Amino acid sequence: MLCKYCNTELGENVSACPNCGKPIALMNGQFENIIEVREALKSIVSEHGVELFKDSKRFTGLLNDYMPEYEKERRLIRNVISNDIISQMISEPDQKLAIIKAREYMLNDMFLSAYAAEFVLDCFTYMLGWSFTPEIKEIPVMVTPSASNSSKSNKAASDSPAPSAQSQSEKEVKQKPFRPFDAIKYKLIPNVRIPEGYTSIKSFAFDGYGFLRSIKLPETIVSIDDYAFSECKRLRTVELPSSLRVIKKSAFSACGSLESIKIPYGVDAIQEGTFAFCQNLEDVEIPATVSSIGDEAFEGCETLRELHLPDSIKFIGANVFLYCPHITVVCRENSYVHKFCMTNSIHFEFVK
Repeated sequence: MLCKYCNTELGENVSACPNCGKPIALMNGQFENIIEVREALKSIVSEHGVELFKDSKRFTGLLNDYMPEYEKERRLIRNVISNDIISQMISEPDQKLAIIKAREYMLNDMFLSAYAAEFVLDCFTYMLGWSFTPEIKEIPVMVTPSASNSSKSNKAASDSPAPSAQSQSEKEVKQKPFRPFDAIKYKLIPNVRIPEGYTSIKSFAFDGYGFLRSIKLPETIVSIDDYAFSECKRLRTVELPSSLRVIKKSAFSACGSLESIKIPYGVDAIQEGTFAFCQNLEDVEIPATVSSIGDEAFEGCETLRELHLPDSIKFIGANVFLYCPHITVVCRENSYVHKFCMTNSIHFEFVK
């Protein structure tokens, strides 16, 4: 990819041209004027102040003056500003979480396309001075060789080793996250089985799905992102695949009906708030690959009575077992877990 201002060759994931310093859009998709729109929004805020965030009518009125030639982008930005997205973003102290919430609101409540939502987030975060990594990168266009150079192209193709079917399949799999938009069709279905091919469950995908009772994930899933299944009040059964390696923050928080879960071998951390306030959680199987348990991971698990923690665990955060009145940790003598329990007055037993 070349810089549109000075034609300098650009590397991957660069945010500015190393030669002229102009900002580079990491994702433009259907919106080719993203750089100009970002600069226009930045100028509006620089010249009129952040007070504009509280006056959406004035803000949208200024769009006509600063970007008169970009009608499609201007209509989209005006629509999002009118829905108070900016004020919601700046009211959230955690920038990463603010971006996640804004994205899900635009996808699920405003029914914007994924490209439109990423375009808006790219522009807004640039305007606010926040760091941002788009979920959708620009997709290169495949050009069919003309008749004049088809023989040359065919020769080059024959000289190059063809990628194996397995590597092509793996490449396709890596580009298939399961997003909240994909989950909408399952909103009223109690027993859900995610199709093969998806590699991750994105943040807030099933958040608050009140009808969900069971979920089975395919063997291609590698990660479950923040709040993916949070507040699924009726969720009782979760089948996690052996391919899973990452379960992120509060992924299953406030799943009040969840009774048991088996974390696959290969997961190396139980992150902050993962099972917080799962009041009926009784049986948790933790593999010997887990090395850390984050803050409030099991907070409010009132029914949890016995938890076997392996020797591989070398860090346990704050308030992990807060409001767990019946908890007994089973561990090995003189292990990190043993010392943690003694220091924090948590009832424990040694492995028999």
